Amino acid sequence: MEKCIQVEEKLKELNIQLESLPKPSGNYVPYTIVGPMIYMSGVTPKVNGVLQYKGKVGLDLTKEEGYQAARQCIINQLGTLKTILGDLDRVVGIVKMEGFIHAASDFYDLPYVLNGASDLLVEAFGGEKGAHARSAIGVAALPGAAAVEVELIVRYE
Repeated sequence: MEKCIQVEEKLKELNIQLESLPKPSGNYVPYTIVGPMIYMSGVTPKVNGVLQYKGKVGLDLTKEEGYQAARQCIINQLGTLKTILGDLDRVVGIVKMEGFIHAASDFYDLPYVLNGASDLLVEAFGGEKGAHARSAIGVAALPGAAAVEVELIVRYE
């Protein structure tokens, strides 16, 4: 069993500041809770409500920029989790991630892009809590021409 980590201290070390719960852009809620699970709606790579990465990865953006976009999506999800739970150390584990990558038709490095999200989760929560199942899905378009959108399922106590 991994020793107790303080996720928010780790994020401070990484110079990551969390924002509060994002406002939904449609007729839905940012999350639902069923039992010990939080089902989180997809978020895009916004900072202070402004989309930071627009366009198709592999055409308008490099795979490295896609990686950073996925990382920003997780930073946004962590802000939502902080709002919901009050303390990120209440997370028992990241269960599943679905990442949607707005990709050029001949771009196949989808797993690399989504690693931007996965790597940060493992770095913040450690290998036992941060490791997760995931799907990296290439799509023709995302809201606002966002490069990436990420959903999470999280188990908490």
